[in-house]
Amino acid sequence: MIARLGDVATYVNGYAFKPSDWSDIGLPIIRIQDLTGNSYQANRYNGEYDKRYEIHDGDVLISWSASLGVYVWTGEKAVLNQHIFKVVFNKLEVDKSFFVHQVRNILENSVSQAHGATMKHLTKPVFDALPFNLPSVAEQQRISSVLDKLTIIISYRKQQLARLDEVVKARFVEMFGDPVRNPYGWEIRHFEEISTLITDGEHVTPRRVESGIYLLSARNVLNHAIQVDDVDYIDQTEYARIAKRVVPQGGDILISCSGSIGRCCVVPDNFKFQMVRSIALIRFRKQINPVFAEWLITSDDLQRQILQAATQSSQANLFQGRIKKLRGYVPPLKLQDRFADFVVKINRQKLTIQQSLDQLEVLRKSLMQEYFG
Repeated sequence: MIARLGDVATYVNGYAFKPSDWSDIGLPIIRIQDLTGNSYQANRYNGEYDKRYEIHDGDVLISWSASLGVYVWTGEKAVLNQHIFKVVFNKLEVDKSFFVHQVRNILENSVSQAHGATMKHLTKPVFDALPFNLPSVAEQQRISSVLDKLTIIISYRKQQLARLDEVVKARFVEMFGDPVRNPYGWEIRHFEEISTLITDGEHVTPRRVESGIYLLSARNVLNHAIQVDDVDYIDQTEYARIAKRVVPQGGDILISCSGSIGRCCVVPDNFKFQMVRSIALIRFRKQINPVFAEWLITSDDLQRQILQAATQSSQANLFQGRIKKLRGYVPPLKLQDRFADFVVKINRQKLTIQQSLDQLEVLRKSLMQEYFG
C-alpha cells in the first residue's frame, strides 16, 4: 500500500521562541542544533505554553529547515522550537522504527524538492504529499529489525572512530601537558609570531562551474579532515585569479571562520583547491609541526580562545586579526614530530574502520532502495 506522509501522521510545528523568552530555569527549548549535536547553548522556557509544543522521551521529531533529518527524542520533557515537526501518528498502523527509517530515506532523496538556495527546507504541503510505503505491520517490523541492526553496527563504527580521536587527545595532553596549566613550562607565543602567513579565502564571489577545481567553504572543513561530498568547483582561469592572493599548500592549516567557527584540519600534500572567505589559512614556521598545530587548535583551550575572539552578528565570525592574537605553547620540534608519528599510526587504524563504515553505508542505501524505492 502506498500512502502519503500526510495520511500517516499529523506534523505539529514548534513555536518561534524569541531570545526574550529564554530563561535559566524551566523546560529545555529544543532547536535543530540540539538534535544534530551542534548545540553549545542550552536555553530554557519558564512561561505558559501550548501543550502541542511539548515533547517527551520517545517522540519522533523531524527538522524540516536548514538541516533535514528525523530523530527520536531521548531526554527530559521539553518544548519544541520552530522548524521542527513533532510527529503525532494517525490511526493507520505504523511501526515507529519503520517510520523513522523510511522518513530518513525520504528526506535524503527529497533535497532536490527543497526550497532555498542557502537554507534548505520543505514546505508542509510538499512534505504531506510525499509518498510513504505502508506494508503490513509484520512486514514493517521485519524491515525495521534489519535496518535497526545495521544502524547499530554503523553507530559502533562511528564510536570506534570517535574513541581513536580521544586516544590522540589523551596522548597530546600526556606528551605536552594541559595547554591551560602548561605544566612543562613551554614557551607561549602568539600565532602571528610563529607563522609566516595568516589570511582567509576569496572575498569576491567566485564564478562557479559544474566540475573542475575544488572551491572550499567552511562546511568543507571538519576537525582533522576535509570533506568534499558537498563542494563547489571553479575553473583554471578563476583559480589563477584567486591564486594571485593566496596559493594553499600541503601542511597549511585551515580553520572554519564563519558560522560554525573553529573546526580545523591540515591541508594534505598535492591537494589543489581554492577557498572562500569563510575559511582562514595559517602557514606556520618550521618550528611548528602542522599535525601538532592542528590538535593544539582543536584543544579545549584554543577553542575557548576562538569563541572569545569571535565577533557576533547574525552568525559568528573569526577574523584574521583575532587569529593572529591566539596563543599557544611551543614544545620542542622533536617532541611535536613524535606526536605526529603517533597520529599517523592512529590514522591508519581510522582508515580501516572508515572503509568498513563506507561499505556499511553502501549496504544501508541499497537496502533503503530495496525496501522503500
